[in-house]
Amino acid sequence: MKEKENKTKELLDIRSDPVFKAVFTKDSPESIGALRNLVSAVIGMEITITKIVANEPPIENLRDRQVRFDINCRGNDGQLINVEMCFHAYDYEPVRLEFHAAKLFIGQDIKGINKEYDDLKQTYQIGILAKKRFFTDNHYYHSFEYFDPVNQVSLNGRTRIITLELIKADEIAEKQVEEMSISERWIYFFEYLTDKDKRDKINEILKKEGGIAMANQVLMSISQDEEERARLMRDEKILLDYYSGINYMKRKGLKEGLEEGRKEGLKEGHKEGLKEGHKEGLKEGRQEIIDLWKSGIPAEEILRNLETNMT
Repeated sequence: MKEKENKTKELLDIRSDPVFKAVFTKDSPESIGALRNLVSAVIGMEITITKIVANEPPIENLRDRQVRFDINCRGNDGQLINVEMCFHAYDYEPVRLEFHAAKLFIGQDIKGINKEYDDLKQTYQIGILAKKRFFTDNHYYHSFEYFDPVNQVSLNGRTRIITLELIKADEIAEKQVEEMSISERWIYFFEYLTDKDKRDKINEILKKEGGIAMANQVLMSISQDEEERARLMRDEKILLDYYSGINYMKRKGLKEGLEEGRKEGLKEGHKEGLKEGHKEGLKEGRQEIIDLWKSGIPAEEILRNLETNMT
């Protein structure tokens, strides 16, 4: 049991983009079986994976590829499926998913004499969102299609964007494993795998769900392989450096902007203060002259006193 716990401590975080991709794109029955199970659970129907395109971005070109560690695969009926773990997602992630879903769909070739629009296959853009809440409701699963919200009519098109929000796993955590759907078991696995307090329930899920057990087996193999581990940690370091650099520049820009704004504000405030002070002074001076004149002091004497005070 101790040995098992030690291995658990050493497990790489499957929510990390490079680790996620490594687990599901290995050329092994376990990796392919795990991907088939995950995709089938998320889409809601049995899918057989016939092809996996390992399109990992070159390390020196991460910025140009928008740091995407996606898994592009094809189903047995020709469906095009793109799966991503979005650990470092920004606020624009839903729009980004829409963009890549469109690219996936229009990337199909229907040119030729015997081809037409009806030959286009169903496409699925699946985004597993790890650290941020993107939708205000408490549902972890969303499936988006073209839809007329006014007349409540679906286009019945062939493009779907599916999101899983791991941050909403707390409600799932309260369920017994028997009560969980397969997709909920995957979410629990992704979110709590490295949490020692959740290990008993994880083990229970591994016994009941073959696809998740296969993913766990591949992950353990990768975690124990020093060369593979070093490569993945290097990729993760590059990602962290990239995102940390962006965040540092954002914070620096904000700080400099606030400082500049404060200086400009003080400067403008000083000007405004002088202006207001000048107005108030004139107002008070006029009133003082009027009061003196009303009290019976001759105008010549009032003027002499003013000239004396000004000098």
